[in-house]
Amino acid sequence: MFASLKTIDSAFQQVKTLALIFIVAVLLLAGTIAYFAFKTTNAAANRIYVLENGQLLTAGAQDARANRPVEARSHVTRFHELFFTLDPDQKAINNNVNKALYLADNSAKKQYENFKEKGFYNDLIAANISLETTVDSVVVSGSRPLTARCFSHQRVIRATSITNRNLISECSLRDVTRSENNPHGFLMENWRVLQNKDLNTTPR
Repeated sequence: MFASLKTIDSAFQQVKTLALIFIVAVLLLAGTIAYFAFKTTNAAANRIYVLENGQLLTAGAQDARANRPVEARSHVTRFHELFFTLDPDQKAINNNVNKALYLADNSAKKQYENFKEKGFYNDLIAANISLETTVDSVVVSGSRPLTARCFSHQRVIRATSITNRNLISECSLRDVTRSENNPHGFLMENWRVLQNKDLNTTPR
């Protein structure tokens, strides 16, 4: 009888051990499944699918703050190209400058008013002069606020000659709400021209 009880007790202990092993295995399996499901869901949440011309394209989502220096350089470049690329056409000048003024504060507007008072735009139109501006580089530094220094060159195209000029300017950048007129969400503040001088003139 005692031998029978001992056998029953031993069998119970084995069943108990197997049950514990099974429960631990199930918990580990459930935890592993939950981990991979979370990882897959998280990866899918950062992926955007775009249908273009019948083709399914994948675009990844990421933190917008990671690209702020890149956006800052693009913002400053865009401003200089609009503000300083001019043709002898009043409507074209107004269109470019108005777009540029959305990207900067009152410091750019003051410069625009100074140009107008000095007859700069009227002289361009009267003499059929075109002004082309190409940004060579924009150096962005700091954290908040960002500061930017823009290095660019200009071509002043006249009927008889082309004058090359260099242009260096500086500003600080403040985060603002993105809009159609200001897609990068920056506002250039305290913008100033540090250098703008003739380098050479060649006949046409």
